[in-house]
Amino acid sequence: MPTPAASRQPADRSAAEPIAPLTLVVGDEEFLVSRALDDLRHAALEEDPDTEVHEVEASTVDSVELIQLLSPSLFGGRRVVMLRSAQDLPAAVATTVVPMLLDPGPDAAVVVQHVGGAKGKATLDKVRKAKATEIVCAKLTRPEDRQAFLRSEVRRFKGKITADAASAVLDAVGSDLREISAVIAQLVGDTGGSIDAAAVAAYHRGRAEVTGFAVADQAVIGNVAAALTNLRWALNVGVAPVLVADALADGIRSVARVVGAGPGDPFRLAQSLGMPPWKVKRARTQSNGWTEPGLRRALGVVAALNADVKGAAADPEYALESAVRKIAAARSAR
Repeated sequence: MPTPAASRQPADRSAAEPIAPLTLVVGDEEFLVSRALDDLRHAALEEDPDTEVHEVEASTVDSVELIQLLSPSLFGGRRVVMLRSAQDLPAAVATTVVPMLLDPGPDAAVVVQHVGGAKGKATLDKVRKAKATEIVCAKLTRPEDRQAFLRSEVRRFKGKITADAASAVLDAVGSDLREISAVIAQLVGDTGGSIDAAAVAAYHRGRAEVTGFAVADQAVIGNVAAALTNLRWALNVGVAPVLVADALADGIRSVARVVGAGPGDPFRLAQSLGMPPWKVKRARTQSNGWTEPGLRRALGVVAALNADVKGAAADPEYALESAVRKIAAARSAR
């Protein structure tokens, strides 16, 4: 096991802190893992904006690729190689790949991400034995751990929170770390940095007005965290899953219709499309980043979702969350 000095939660990591030559990100909490990798990437670029950051999947990496990524560039400059899902590193290549990762050279840094557990434990043990700086991203199962995470998020966004306000946030939001982070970011922005119980109560009252269209507006522009936060609040206050599904379908279809119509005056397009001008304008703004393949995929997602929320899926709420994530992924399809 790592020593306490070698371990730290990603939320506490300073962006100004230089990246170590070898870092181990270990744990199975998806949000913390994603946050840790983002922090390390930003730290490397903050230290040197010309740093090349490469992410590779352990299941497909080979020694030739790794040699190329770790070798010094003819033009100089630093490189950071992030090996994701190291537990999936095939045994046949581990004997050659792992030693290269543990000795990257003076102009390179290596980040190894591993979920922990028994699978791929030999790789995990070797990285730890090499005295890697370790960032622990285990699931937070105890209430006091989630409370500590919440307070670290408040510090991250440069705010302050009272004890009763912190308890109120956890009571309202639950245990989802991504949602806790999104709520804290919103509260810090709304309050100017000082969060008390009254601010949380006001936020909660405002959330009672969340509709399926608030979910769709964020999902269509690829803001997964905000869309999921809105979705959970909408479901908590009694918005029917079928209404949220309809709103998501309407959002995607509106963007598809406006993109298909091409450029033009919104008022004329509104007449030809049978849509109000404000909706055309909004869909045009939301269409940024969408491609034809992505829209086709998203239309398939909302079509399947329609059946899911009407009885095809065992858990309509899970089907909605999954659809939000798939829509965001489709937005980046090329």
